[in-house]
Formats: sequence, C-alpha cells, structure tokens
Amino acid sequence: MQQKIILVCDQCLSRNYNTFTNSSNQTVRLSLKKFCKHCNQHTIHKETR
Repeated sequence: MQQKIILVCDQCLSRNYNTFTNSSNQTVRLSLKKFCKHCNQHTIHKETR
C-alpha cells in the first residue's frame, strides 16, 4: 500500500513537495534533490515522519 509523504528542504525547512511511497518495501527515508522555491536553488529534500 502506498503512503503519502512530505518532503522538506534541508536549508530553509519549508514543506514543498508531497509524494507517495511504498512503505512496506522502503526502510530508509527518501532523500531527493529538488528545486526549492523559497531558497531559489536546487537543494536536498528529505522525507518527514
């Protein structure tokens, strides 16, 4: 079953993105490099719990 997760910017801590992940297959937190509109640059976004 898919679970909705929120991605948070590492630098400014703004919650920019929502996505879905399969929680039964994934044990570590998701970490993606995405564009942050508040920082105006590409930063690492990590999954919140």
